Amino acid sequence: MRPIRLPEPPSPTMGMPDIFEGGAYSVIRRAVVIGNGSPGSENQSIGLVRALGLSDKHIIYRVTRPRGGINEWLHWLPISLHKKLDYLIRLIRIYSRGEKLVPLPLQNGGGSVGLASVLEADVKQIVTMAHQTYEKDGPLLVVASGRDTISIVSSIKRLASENVFVIQIQHPRSQLNRFDLVITPRHDFYPLTPQAQEQVPRFLHRWITPREPPDRHVVLTLGALHQIDSAALRGAAAAWHNEFAPLPKPLLVVNIGWPTSHCRYGADLAKQLTASLLNILTSCGTVRISFSSRTPEKVSKVIVKELADNPKVYIWDGQEPNSHMGHLAWADAFVITADSVSLISEACSTGKPVYVMGGERCKWKLSDFHKSLRERGVVRPFTGSEDIAESWSYPPLNDTAEAASQVREALAERGWRVRP
Repeated sequence: MRPIRLPEPPSPTMGMPDIFEGGAYSVIRRAVVIGNGSPGSENQSIGLVRALGLSDKHIIYRVTRPRGGINEWLHWLPISLHKKLDYLIRLIRIYSRGEKLVPLPLQNGGGSVGLASVLEADVKQIVTMAHQTYEKDGPLLVVASGRDTISIVSSIKRLASENVFVIQIQHPRSQLNRFDLVITPRHDFYPLTPQAQEQVPRFLHRWITPREPPDRHVVLTLGALHQIDSAALRGAAAAWHNEFAPLPKPLLVVNIGWPTSHCRYGADLAKQLTASLLNILTSCGTVRISFSSRTPEKVSKVIVKELADNPKVYIWDGQEPNSHMGHLAWADAFVITADSVSLISEACSTGKPVYVMGGERCKWKLSDFHKSLRERGVVRPFTGSEDIAESWSYPPLNDTAEAASQVREALAERGWRVRP
């Protein structure tokens, strides 16, 4: 197999001392990441901060919604309204049942999704930090991702515009001027295409977002941002050497996600995937299968039943350590269900063959994402007739580093720069 040249992680450029380039006030040395509890969303923000050279110089906050009971049905509400409604419901319980009102936690414990022990995002606290530390530490970079973070970061921008540079990852749907920069995949603008307009009744067009094309404050990517680059892969290759090096080659890694509103599937896709894997097993040395924590049991049961006893197949049980990074570093090829933009984006950053299962079931903007990948030669549909020993390659996706480069350009226009 031909070696793949992977993109190098960005390295800081040597320049003149701060005093000759506008002083300390023009140099960004630290960042605040604001997450929403979703590992996929938070991974994008951390990936961008890492690409900017601030991986060890950032603080992570999180916007959390009330959980449990009726709250699981209220996630469509704006987060501020959701919290007020939850508080009102708890007050009613006090008077009706005599329960004690327990204040909302200021931190997320180890049981929360994503990173543990993360501070709750507080606009006043972050704005105060930006104001009080500006003279000593310079401007503050604020990076957020996900719908629930929008009101927080836009408030930070409004209250500390001279001291912060605010980046929102994923399209906020409206009022882009609330942020210094928006980074989002091209397929988020699919609703503006003629194909999308034809799919939606005319009387609904005014309710479909976004309603305006990207402006100069929008950075477009093909896929999702992440933390994968050549340095990360080299580190993972070394860390997982003892487990993966002895495995028979080629190694096929299969990642299975979960059905979404734009990509629906069930046991029928699991049966199709299983049959296709059985067809190509003769061309594989090893097959390693991983499920998401949200993969439906009806999907995983079919695959486990048919493949768990095959000597070539290993199915991860979901227990730590998670071998995902080892898979990215050591796999010879990938099969990934079409629902996961994040998993596909990470795999496509390796330059190795990526086969997508169930792409024909995707609709709306997700179908546009897969169409763009196919046209670029980055992915192929998984049919079950492949010879995994026959490798193919492509220029690896480099969205995160390219986005970081455009962030630097936007900072330079403001007279600022990043210094790791």
